Amino acid sequence: MKLYYSPYTCAMAVHIALREAGLPFTLERVDLKTKTTASGANFLDVSPQGYVPALQLDDGTVLTEAAALLQYVADLAPESGLAPAGGTVARAQLNSMLNFIATEAHKGFSPLFSSRASDDYKDSVRATLGKRYAWLNSRLEAQPFLMGQHFTVADAYLFTVLGWTRIVNLDLSPYPALQAFQALVKERPAVRATLDVEKTKS
Repeated sequence: MKLYYSPYTCAMAVHIALREAGLPFTLERVDLKTKTTASGANFLDVSPQGYVPALQLDDGTVLTEAAALLQYVADLAPESGLAPAGGTVARAQLNSMLNFIATEAHKGFSPLFSSRASDDYKDSVRATLGKRYAWLNSRLEAQPFLMGQHFTVADAYLFTVLGWTRIVNLDLSPYPALQAFQALVKERPAVRATLDVEKTKS
């Protein structure tokens, strides 16, 4: 498998999951401005959407969208415990969490990265994100990871998104459980390895 990524984007969550799962994979960096890959290929030929992550399977099939890729990776290594078994209530709960992160936490950041959004609008976006983080913080006050005692792909996704808060000046100090979660996840060997690779290639 080959993961097309750009450092510190949501592709990092999939990168972490692949390492957590112990699966063989290669990486190819994408310049999102020029839509070219490190090998000089046109990324739009790989993924017409033009954004990462994109996971190319050994047969040439390309899968996209972080929440879907995270579940796919987890299902390739069920022994890793990165996701509950399909068809269970626990799996539906994981799906719910992944969708919450994708739509409420991840996409909620988009206006904060835009130079066209007004300061007033960005303030309202930060306030909305604050409500989402308050709910996540309350969940993590009772348990170390989003789904309980064990690390899942939802944790990889949330950790990645939380990393953007420092870029957009979103203060996490009101959410100590989220800060503790960040510190806990950052110490995982797979996460450290991912951060090291993306840092050196950024």
